[in-house]
Amino acid sequence: MEGEEPEIDRLPVDLLAHCFFLISSFKDLAQASLVCRKWREGVKRSTARREKLSFSGWKMDDDSTARLVHDAYGLKELDISRSCWGCQITDEGLYKISLANCCSSLTSISLWGMAGITDEGVVRLVSRAVSLQHLNIGGTFITDESLFAIARSCQNLKAIVLWSCRHITERGLTALVSNCRKLESINVWGLRVSLESYIGLLAISPALQIKPGDMHLNVRKLPLWAVA
Repeated sequence: MEGEEPEIDRLPVDLLAHCFFLISSFKDLAQASLVCRKWREGVKRSTARREKLSFSGWKMDDDSTARLVHDAYGLKELDISRSCWGCQITDEGLYKISLANCCSSLTSISLWGMAGITDEGVVRLVSRAVSLQHLNIGGTFITDESLFAIARSCQNLKAIVLWSCRHITERGLTALVSNCRKLESINVWGLRVSLESYIGLLAISPALQIKPGDMHLNVRKLPLWAVA
């Protein structure tokens, strides 16, 4: 009948949130949140339930990304990889993300290919991500300063990707491996670091897996003089 409330508007907010939770497109969620106040609250609650957020390939900016992360109270895994195709996230965005309540509970962060970020943003983020176990910062322009911050704050780190981070040196790698004693795997493809430096890392942590495949080293296979 004319003037009768549409069926979908009769749904309780929690049920709306469940429906929105099944939507993976952030563009669609953003549009849904503009329909009315009830839908906006449903989108917000659906985000709060998410343990994983992936903006990979989406055109995101500092404010929109930070807003979604702040709403995701139970977030464990954050992926902004390859977002450089139109990505406008900067150090300011990483700083805003670091202020989210979920930051200290994040176990996985991927910033792969984010050419617009620097040590400033990465240091702020990892300094609060104390539960971090997996980190991908490959394809960025970070330096040893970021690795020093990771070494100080991320004691639970198990794996890190430093693919083509050409400004990293032996000093940063040594600090990382020396302080992150749970580190199991490190991807160093494209780094301008000598073979002797990697041997030194294995002397600190013999079980460390140094990738990619053609760089697999094992301290037990090296001559004794190499680790003396």
